[in-house]
This record gives sequence, structure tokens and C-alpha cells, in this order.
Amino acid sequence: MSLIGNTTLSFTEEQAMLLDVAREFCRDKSPITAVRAQLDSDCGFDQALWDEMVSLGWAGIALPQSCGGSGLGVGALVPVVEAMGRAMLGTPLISSALAGQLLLRAGNAQQTERLLPNIASGVSATLALLDNGDWGDDGIGLILDDERVLRGMKKCVPDASVASIFVVSVSFKGSAALAIVRADQLVAASLSANTLIDQTKRAANVDFSGITVDENNIIVGPAVAAALRDVRLLGALLVAAEATGSAAACLDTTVDYLKTRKQFGKLIGSYQALKHPTVDILTQVDSARSFIYHAATLVSDDAIDADAEIACRMAKAQACQTLLYAGDRAVQFHGGMGFTYECDAQLYIRRAQWSQQQFGDVQHHRKHLATLLLG
Repeated sequence: MSLIGNTTLSFTEEQAMLLDVAREFCRDKSPITAVRAQLDSDCGFDQALWDEMVSLGWAGIALPQSCGGSGLGVGALVPVVEAMGRAMLGTPLISSALAGQLLLRAGNAQQTERLLPNIASGVSATLALLDNGDWGDDGIGLILDDERVLRGMKKCVPDASVASIFVVSVSFKGSAALAIVRADQLVAASLSANTLIDQTKRAANVDFSGITVDENNIIVGPAVAAALRDVRLLGALLVAAEATGSAAACLDTTVDYLKTRKQFGKLIGSYQALKHPTVDILTQVDSARSFIYHAATLVSDDAIDADAEIACRMAKAQACQTLLYAGDRAVQFHGGMGFTYECDAQLYIRRAQWSQQQFGDVQHHRKHLATLLLG
């Protein structure tokens, strides 16, 4: 492996087709007015719109054909998620896709054949991985005891209020394991909704205490730790793809304002102090797109190798830094109005803050990259 790792980048015909279809769909179905209409809703998205996405086959893009999916691989999901990020479209797609990947990589044949067709058909699923608020802490506080009863809770479980299937990391007989929990096993008091800075997203703390897990819903063995590692990297990649799309939309919003707002008798977009940062955003967005599609080229249904890990971490660091800068400049360029929630720039800077904390922030991934690249 070279100092910069594998630099292969391909953009397949399937990815191009998915990107075109997804962009048109998201543009038509999720204008910014529709996004704002969902901010105060319980689930944060339009169920009818989610059903349309399922009918297009998006829920099963990354799953094998034997399980009802398209068999295109997780890399083919990147253009769809990028388009969703551009439209600020919040749905359970990322949560369900990652839950499916974890089951695919860690579960046995009986478990995958039983559960993955449901996810491919649009049944919402999610991951419950965090025992505390500190990303990167590998400690598992949720215990599955010898009687197969859960004791403990998980924090910031994405899309918990709409998920039908929870794939939960647990400690079982001293080792990392996974427990599959159905939503109907939870009581209403088990979920405590989180208040998130990005109101297009939803998450909740979930108390799993007292739930008995069927033996066929427990996943054990050495594949669990490897699958958890891989899915965290895939999560970083999908969040990076979403952030890249949001950064591009933020740039469009900023440019539209610079071309219409006048100050001192001139369009403010004619001033060099505003032109230069805008060009910086454009070049950073292009860089982020290169990184996410490079990572999409390298990831597969097999274990993620060192080159793919480098690519996923680079994509996450670049995309989140780009969106954070774009959102900050958008707020500043809109002046006093940019600090009000009615200004769309607020949606992007809030998305930037949320994206930073999902599957590790920029510093987290750069720390790992230092070891991977410099040894």
C-alpha cells in the first residue's frame, strides 16, 4: 500500500443512472418548503414519500438478490444518499441500510434469509450501538444475561420511533454480540426522544431492560466485532455522501443570494471578499465528491480492507469539514437574516453540526488516518 493508499475511482453506469433518478425524484418531491413542513412532525419525514422510495427499490439497493435486494452493493447507495442530502430529505434509508449491512456481515444464513427480505421491502430497521455520548468508546454497557434477558439502554438510536427492527450491540458471556429486537417488544416508556440540532433527523434513547431475546435472534462469534467495525466505516461513508449533497445545496443557496442581494448599489456577489470563499466551497465540494465515490469504488460486501478504510475515513473528514465551512459562510453572507431560523442557511449549518458527530468527527478520522498512512 502506498502512502496515499489505493487511488482507484470508478463511476459505474448503475451509479450514474441512480444519481440522475434520485436527483430528479428528490428535487421534485422534497423542495425546501416540504422539508420545513416536516420539521415539527413526529417522525421527521413523509411516510407516503418513503413508500415511493421503497417502490423504486432503494431500500434494497445494497442487499443481495437472494434476499430481495438489487444486488448492486453498498457503493451503489452513495449516489442516492448524496441526492437525499442535497434535498435535505430525511427518511430511515441510512439507518435501515446500515442495519441490513450489519446483519448481512454478521448473521447466519437463517437470520439473513428471515430478516433481510423485510428490510429490502421497506420495513424500517436501525442500529443501537451507543451506550454513552462518546463516539469511539468500545465499551458495551448493555448486557444480555445467561437467561437471554437484556439489562441496560442505548443512546441516540437513529429513527427509533419508526423502526420495526433494532439490531443492538450487547455484551453476552463476556464477548461482543448482537441482539435483534422487535419494536413490539418495547413499551412506550422505553423510548425517550432526543432533541437534535438538526430537526430533519430523529433519534431517541431506548431502554431495552427486561426484554427477552429469542435464541435465533442472537448473533455471536468473531464475525460480530469485524462486522461492527465495517458498519461504522460504512456509516461514515453514507453520512459523508449525505453531507456532500447538503454542501452542494448550501452552495446553490448562497450563490442565489449573492446574485440577488444588493448593497451600496451593487450585487454583493461582485465583491472579491465573497467571491473567493464561494469558490473555495465549490472546490471543496468537488473534492468531497471525489472522496465519496473513491470510497464507493473500494467498499464491497466483503470485509473492508485497509484501502477501503482509508477511503471511508478520508471521505468523512473532507465532507463534514466542507459542509461545516459552507454552512458557516452561508450564515455570514446572509448577514443578520442568516442567524434566524427562517433563513435556509440555518438548515445547512445545523446539518453540518449533526453530521460531524455521526460515526466520528474530523479529528477522530484524521487520528486514525495518521496511523494508517504514516504507520
